[in-house]
Amino acid sequence: MPIHRQPLLLLPGLICDQTAWQRQIDALSDVAVCTCADYGSLDSLPAMAEAVLRTAPERFSTAGHSMGGRVALEVYRRAPHRVARIALLNTGYLPAAAGEEEARKRRELVALAEAQGMPAMLREWLPPMIAPPRINDTVLVNSIIEMMSRKTPGIFAAQVRALLARPDATAVLEQIRCPALLLTGQEDGWSPPAQHAAMFEKMPAAKIAGSQLVIVPDCGHMSMLERPAEVSAALRAWLYTC
Repeated sequence: MPIHRQPLLLLPGLICDQTAWQRQIDALSDVAVCTCADYGSLDSLPAMAEAVLRTAPERFSTAGHSMGGRVALEVYRRAPHRVARIALLNTGYLPAAAGEEEARKRRELVALAEAQGMPAMLREWLPPMIAPPRINDTVLVNSIIEMMSRKTPGIFAAQVRALLARPDATAVLEQIRCPALLLTGQEDGWSPPAQHAAMFEKMPAAKIAGSQLVIVPDCGHMSMLERPAEVSAALRAWLYTC
């Protein structure tokens, strides 16, 4: 069990900020000193990882959500000796699939944001990310739209470029040898449970004490906001591993 508050670097997903993690920051304040990354206008995952490492403590735990999970894997690729624990939430590890379908859809969203503004784009993009029973939860939906609308279309475009050029992180998964948490929502269609189970099976860390695969019921892609108590509990158990 930790005897002091340990450094925890939180890596937000696409056009998210500290708001996405605030419930966890509050819930874990007795065991972790949390800082949340801001990628600025960087447009590659390796550049984001390098920026994170430049300001990180010498030794830290890190948790990344969605795109932030991929940044966490790039952080581990570069500095495995500095990472005490790694948590990957609602994320993936493979490069973009061959073909233009994903690129076309993402670029259409960028064009919509540039033409009509971020809120208009988000009203189209956001619903599939949330578990179906919560789609009409206006408090939840409006809070996510408000957070993501703080990013400009230019930042959105830069982060989309980063995702379309995402590296294959299979080799990184196979090198992880620290306590690992993989978590996703039961109803996450973007980063589904089967994908996380496959990631967990590739990791030597799956055999390390404290490592766990957690599937949160009644939860979609925005797990920290949809089911904050469950996510905070999983992170606390992970942080308490030796």
